[in-house]
Amino acid sequence: MSKTSERPRASVPLPSSDLGLRWRALEPADCEALHGLVSAIEGVDQPPYRTALAEVADQFVGDWKDPARDTLVGIDEAGVFRAYGTVECPPGDTTVIRAFLAGGVHPEVRGAGVGREVVAWMTARARQKLAERTDDVPRRIAVFLDDTAPDQWHLFERAGYGAMRFYSNLQRDLSEPVLDVPLADGLRVLPWSSQLDDAARHAHNDAFRDHWGSQPATRESWQHGRSMFAPTWSFVVVDDSKADDVPYVVGYLLSGRYEQDWEVTGRTTGYIETLGVRRAYRGRKIAVALLAAAMRAYTASGMGYAELDVDADNPSGAFGLYSSLGFVKVQGSRMYSLEL
Repeated sequence: MSKTSERPRASVPLPSSDLGLRWRALEPADCEALHGLVSAIEGVDQPPYRTALAEVADQFVGDWKDPARDTLVGIDEAGVFRAYGTVECPPGDTTVIRAFLAGGVHPEVRGAGVGREVVAWMTARARQKLAERTDDVPRRIAVFLDDTAPDQWHLFERAGYGAMRFYSNLQRDLSEPVLDVPLADGLRVLPWSSQLDDAARHAHNDAFRDHWGSQPATRESWQHGRSMFAPTWSFVVVDDSKADDVPYVVGYLLSGRYEQDWEVTGRTTGYIETLGVRRAYRGRKIAVALLAAAMRAYTASGMGYAELDVDADNPSGAFGLYSSLGFVKVQGSRMYSLEL
């Protein structure tokens, strides 16, 4: 091992203890305590969703993650988690290297400067991580915030961030009829299976090449964060004329089942995590056929609504497609960023 590789990697200093909190990195054993903090934040802020314990645990899964350097938690004298922050650079980025932030402050300790300290720490750590990359491409530090959280917008605005993209949460009443969508000869809708999953990843990388901010998904990042994944609600479209040892996936739809949200919203929903069609296959109603298959599966499971989030400036015209199928906007979110 070289002397260089033996040197300890630099890290960002922890926030001041003058705030009445003891600071350290998060660990996998902290999942339940961290979930308690997230639940307390959501209980007061009232976002239209709730975070499950399994989703918190997802934050520690992935070979590319380094919780010891990229996470932060503030703990009070009683040992209660009061604030946290995380920084993640997903693998596979090529044309833009991205660092995503997430964090929050317990309502009982807001107004004392804790939020500013957490944002400053996350931003400094993100800058450091991005500087470690040698790629001569742009960098971006980004955070996703709900439209209903102006206090959080202002916190990041004071740190130099600006609103870069806007997203709409759309829902569709499943009591309305779902159209039957025949596909051209050679194209078939199939249920998702693990054997088709990597072929779907390749279709995803092709489908999203022209989408703002999208970067290629690696095998590991593609399968990451699936604690709420609903395989029986997920589908692919294959082109039999190009079938080899593995069917050629030209479109896909992956769904999630977020039961913890239903009591908050008063609606049972099937959530469309991601939907894509290879660029050469657009205009053949593949997306409509996938949506129809998913909505029928949701209905068969007793769901009342289909739900998804879409970039308002999606270049494939997705917003218009969803509107034509009866989806309506019920809420929104935005991405704040520092473009480096």
